[in-house]
Amino acid sequence: VTFFPAVLTLPAGGSATFFCNISVENDSGSEYSLNWYKETNHSQAQKIAEISRNNPQTKTEKYLLTNHTPAFKIEILNLHQNDSGSYYCGLITFFEPDKVMESNRSHLVVTAAPEKTNATEEPEMEEGNSPDHIKAVLLGILLLAGVVILLIFGYLTITYRRGGMITHGGCATPRGWGKPPMVSVSTVDYGVLEFQRDQCTQMPSETRPVEQTEYATIIFPEEKPITPERAKKHQD
Repeated sequence: VTFFPAVLTLPAGGSATFFCNISVENDSGSEYSLNWYKETNHSQAQKIAEISRNNPQTKTEKYLLTNHTPAFKIEILNLHQNDSGSYYCGLITFFEPDKVMESNRSHLVVTAAPEKTNATEEPEMEEGNSPDHIKAVLLGILLLAGVVILLIFGYLTITYRRGGMITHGGCATPRGWGKPPMVSVSTVDYGVLEFQRDQCTQMPSETRPVEQTEYATIIFPEEKPITPERAKKHQD
Protein backbone atom coordinates (compact mmCIF):
# COMPACT_ATOMS: atom_id res chain seq x y z
CA VAL A 1 0.00 0.00 0.00
CA THR A 2 1.50 3.32 -1.05
CA PHE A 3 0.37 6.86 -0.28
CA PHE A 4 1.40 9.97 -2.20
CA PRO A 5 2.34 12.77 -2.68
CA ALA A 6 4.70 12.81 0.27
CA VAL A 7 4.25 16.53 1.09
CA LEU A 8 1.57 19.06 0.22
CA THR A 9 1.62 22.77 1.13
CA LEU A 10 -1.60 24.58 0.30
CA PRO A 11 -3.39 27.77 1.40
CA ALA A 12 -6.52 27.74 3.49
CA GLY A 13 -9.79 27.64 1.59
CA GLY A 14 -8.58 25.25 -1.10
CA SER A 15 -8.53 21.43 -1.27
CA ALA A 16 -5.83 18.77 -0.94
CA THR A 17 -5.75 15.54 -2.97
CA PHE A 18 -3.94 12.34 -1.95
CA PHE A 19 -3.82 8.93 -3.68
CA CYS A 20 -3.62 5.49 -2.16
CA ASN A 21 -2.53 2.56 -4.37
CA ILE A 22 -3.08 -1.05 -3.33
CA SER A 23 -1.82 -4.33 -4.67
CA VAL A 24 -3.64 -7.55 -3.74
CA GLU A 25 -1.91 -10.82 -4.65
CA ASN A 26 -5.04 -12.95 -4.82
CA ASP A 27 -7.73 -10.64 -6.22
CA SER A 28 -10.32 -13.34 -6.94
CA GLY A 29 -13.30 -11.32 -5.78
CA SER A 30 -12.00 -10.88 -2.26
CA GLU A 31 -13.61 -8.19 -0.21
CA TYR A 32 -11.63 -5.36 1.37
CA SER A 33 -12.04 -1.75 2.42
CA LEU A 34 -9.76 1.21 2.65
CA ASN A 35 -9.52 3.53 5.65
CA TRP A 36 -7.93 6.97 5.88
CA TYR A 37 -6.19 8.15 9.03
CA LYS A 38 -4.81 11.43 10.33
CA GLU A 39 -2.07 12.05 12.89
CA THR A 40 -1.43 15.42 14.52
CA ASN A 41 1.86 16.06 16.35
CA HIS A 42 2.61 12.33 16.52
CA SER A 43 -0.60 11.70 18.42
CA GLN A 44 -2.77 8.60 18.12
CA ALA A 45 -4.10 8.13 14.61
CA GLN A 46 -7.72 9.07 14.01
CA LYS A 47 -9.88 7.46 11.36
CA ILE A 48 -11.37 10.16 9.12
CA ALA A 49 -12.97 8.26 6.19
CA GLU A 50 -13.65 4.82 4.75
CA ILE A 51 -14.54 3.36 1.35
CA SER A 52 -15.19 -0.23 0.32
CA ARG A 53 -14.17 -2.04 -2.84
CA ASN A 54 -17.66 -2.02 -4.36
CA ASN A 55 -18.41 1.62 -3.51
CA PRO A 56 -17.46 3.97 -6.39
CA GLN A 57 -17.59 7.16 -4.37
CA THR A 58 -18.18 8.43 -0.85
CA LYS A 59 -18.62 12.05 0.09
CA THR A 60 -18.91 13.81 3.42
CA GLU A 61 -18.88 17.47 4.37
CA LYS A 62 -15.11 17.39 4.66
CA TYR A 63 -13.88 14.51 2.44
CA LEU A 64 -14.54 13.18 -1.06
CA LEU A 65 -13.38 9.60 -1.72
CA THR A 66 -13.30 8.14 -5.25
CA ASN A 67 -12.66 4.49 -6.16
CA HIS A 68 -10.32 4.06 -9.13
CA THR A 69 -9.17 0.53 -8.35
CA PRO A 70 -6.36 -0.13 -7.66
CA ALA A 71 -5.99 3.57 -6.87
CA PHE A 72 -8.19 5.43 -4.43
CA LYS A 73 -8.36 9.21 -4.29
CA ILE A 74 -9.17 11.28 -1.26
CA GLU A 75 -9.84 15.02 -1.39
CA ILE A 76 -9.81 17.14 1.75
CA LEU A 77 -12.23 20.00 1.11
CA ASN A 78 -12.29 23.57 2.43
CA LEU A 79 -8.89 23.46 4.05
CA HIS A 80 -8.25 25.08 7.42
CA GLN A 81 -4.96 25.47 9.21
CA ASN A 82 -6.01 22.83 11.74
CA ASP A 83 -6.12 20.32 8.85
CA SER A 84 -2.34 20.27 8.84
CA GLY A 85 -0.85 16.92 9.87
CA SER A 86 0.19 13.50 8.67
CA TYR A 87 -2.16 11.34 6.58
CA TYR A 88 -2.01 7.68 5.50
CA CYS A 89 -4.31 4.90 4.33
CA GLY A 90 -4.86 1.37 5.67
CA LEU A 91 -6.04 -1.68 3.71
CA ILE A 92 -8.31 -4.08 5.58
CA THR A 93 -8.85 -7.48 3.95
CA PHE A 94 -11.75 -9.72 4.94
CA PHE A 95 -10.25 -12.95 3.60
CA GLU A 96 -7.49 -12.58 6.19
CA PRO A 97 -9.20 -11.34 9.33
CA ASP A 98 -7.53 -8.72 11.53
CA LYS A 99 -4.97 -8.01 8.92
CA VAL A 100 -4.32 -4.31 8.26
CA MET A 101 -1.66 -3.04 5.92
CA GLU A 102 -0.69 0.61 6.45
CA SER A 103 0.88 2.91 3.94
CA ASN A 104 3.61 5.43 4.37
CA ARG A 105 2.83 8.87 5.88
CA SER A 106 2.29 12.02 3.84
CA HIS A 107 2.38 15.51 5.31
CA LEU A 108 -0.09 18.31 4.70
CA VAL A 109 0.75 21.91 5.59
CA VAL A 110 -2.08 24.46 5.36
CA THR A 111 -0.99 28.10 5.26
CA ALA A 112 -3.02 31.24 5.85
CA ALA A 113 -5.45 32.32 3.15
CA PRO A 114 -3.88 34.69 0.59
CA GLU A 115 -5.07 38.30 0.75
CA LYS A 116 -2.54 39.73 -1.66
CA THR A 117 -4.97 40.52 -4.46
CA ASN A 118 -6.88 43.30 -2.73
CA ALA A 119 -4.04 44.19 -0.39
CA THR A 120 -1.69 44.93 -3.26
CA GLU A 121 -4.17 46.86 -5.37
CA GLU A 122 -5.49 49.14 -2.64
CA PRO A 123 -2.09 50.40 -1.48
CA GLU A 124 -1.20 51.19 -5.09
CA MET A 125 -4.35 53.25 -5.39
CA GLU A 126 -3.64 54.94 -2.10
CA GLU A 127 -0.05 55.63 -3.14
CA GLY A 128 -1.27 57.04 -6.43
CA ASN A 129 -3.68 59.36 -4.64
CA SER A 130 -1.33 60.28 -1.81
CA PRO A 131 0.52 63.11 -3.65
CA ASP A 132 -2.75 64.84 -4.54
CA HIS A 133 -3.99 64.38 -1.00
CA ILE A 134 -0.78 65.81 0.46
CA LYS A 135 -0.91 68.76 -1.95
CA ALA A 136 -4.49 69.52 -0.93
CA VAL A 137 -3.58 69.39 2.76
CA LEU A 138 -0.55 71.67 2.26
CA LEU A 139 -2.61 74.13 0.22
CA GLY A 140 -5.24 74.26 2.96
CA ILE A 141 -2.58 74.88 5.61
CA LEU A 142 -1.01 77.69 3.54
CA LEU A 143 -4.38 79.34 3.00
CA LEU A 144 -5.19 79.16 6.69
CA ALA A 145 -1.78 80.61 7.60
CA GLY A 146 -2.29 83.44 5.10
CA VAL A 147 -5.67 84.32 6.62
CA VAL A 148 -4.18 84.37 10.12
CA ILE A 149 -1.31 86.61 8.99
CA LEU A 150 -3.73 89.02 7.30
CA LEU A 151 -5.87 89.22 10.44
CA ILE A 152 -2.81 89.92 12.62
CA PHE A 153 -1.53 92.55 10.17
CA GLY A 154 -4.93 94.25 10.08
CA TYR A 155 -5.18 94.27 13.87
CA LEU A 156 -1.71 95.77 14.22
CA THR A 157 -2.48 98.40 11.58
CA ILE A 158 -5.69 99.49 13.29
CA THR A 159 -3.97 99.58 16.68
CA TYR A 160 -1.09 101.64 15.30
CA ARG A 161 -3.46 104.15 13.73
CA ARG A 162 -5.30 104.59 16.99
CA GLY A 163 -2.07 105.41 18.76
CA GLY A 164 -1.20 101.94 19.99
CA MET A 165 -1.52 100.61 23.50
CA ILE A 166 0.57 101.57 26.51
CA THR A 167 0.74 99.86 29.83
CA HIS A 168 -0.57 101.81 32.74
CA GLY A 169 -0.56 100.25 36.16
CA GLY A 170 -0.06 96.76 34.74
CA CYS A 171 -3.04 97.10 32.41
CA ALA A 172 -3.09 97.86 28.71
CA THR A 173 -4.61 101.25 28.09
CA PRO A 174 -4.66 103.26 24.88
CA ARG A 175 -2.16 106.05 24.48
CA GLY A 176 -3.45 109.50 25.24
CA TRP A 177 -5.47 108.31 28.25
CA GLY A 178 -2.74 109.44 30.67
CA LYS A 179 -4.00 113.02 30.51
CA PRO A 180 -7.61 114.13 30.42
CA PRO A 181 -8.72 115.56 27.08
CA MET A 182 -8.64 119.34 26.72
CA VAL A 183 -12.17 120.67 26.95
CA SER A 184 -12.87 124.28 26.33
CA VAL A 185 -14.72 125.70 29.31
CA SER A 186 -16.20 129.14 29.24
CA THR A 187 -15.65 130.95 32.52
CA VAL A 188 -17.19 134.14 33.83
CA ASP A 189 -14.98 136.45 35.88
CA TYR A 190 -16.42 139.24 37.93
CA GLY A 191 -14.48 142.39 38.68
CA VAL A 192 -14.95 145.96 39.72
CA LEU A 193 -14.37 148.62 37.12
CA GLU A 194 -13.61 152.09 38.28
CA PHE A 195 -14.40 154.87 35.82
CA GLN A 196 -12.14 157.82 36.00
CA ARG A 197 -13.84 161.21 36.09
CA ASP A 198 -12.89 163.98 33.84
CA GLN A 199 -10.72 166.20 36.01
CA CYS A 200 -10.89 169.11 33.60
CA THR A 201 -14.61 169.45 33.85
CA GLN A 202 -15.63 170.90 37.14
CA MET A 203 -19.16 170.18 38.03
CA PRO A 204 -20.88 172.04 40.74
CA SER A 205 -21.39 170.18 43.92
CA GLU A 206 -25.06 170.63 43.68
CA THR A 207 -25.27 168.91 40.31
CA ARG A 208 -22.60 166.28 41.00
CA PRO A 209 -24.27 162.87 40.80
CA VAL A 210 -24.12 160.45 43.59
CA GLU A 211 -21.06 158.19 43.38
CA GLN A 212 -22.11 154.91 41.80
CA THR A 213 -20.46 151.58 41.21
CA GLU A 214 -20.91 149.99 37.80
CA TYR A 215 -20.64 146.27 37.19
CA ALA A 216 -19.78 144.65 33.89
CA THR A 217 -19.51 141.02 32.78
CA ILE A 218 -16.60 140.36 30.43
CA ILE A 219 -16.42 137.01 28.57
CA PHE A 220 -12.95 136.27 27.28
CA PRO A 221 -12.79 134.33 24.00
CA GLU A 222 -10.89 131.01 23.88
CA GLU A 223 -8.09 132.35 21.68
CA LYS A 224 -7.16 135.13 24.07
CA PRO A 225 -4.54 134.44 26.75
CA ILE A 226 -5.75 133.46 30.16
CA THR A 227 -5.21 136.00 32.86
CA PRO A 228 -3.38 134.94 36.03
CA GLU A 229 -6.57 135.37 37.99
CA ARG A 230 -8.52 133.08 35.66
CA ALA A 231 -5.66 130.56 35.66
CA LYS A 232 -5.78 130.43 39.45
CA LYS A 233 -9.54 130.00 39.50
CA HIS A 234 -9.35 127.30 36.84
CA GLN A 235 -6.73 125.43 38.83
CA ASP A 236 -8.84 125.62 42.01
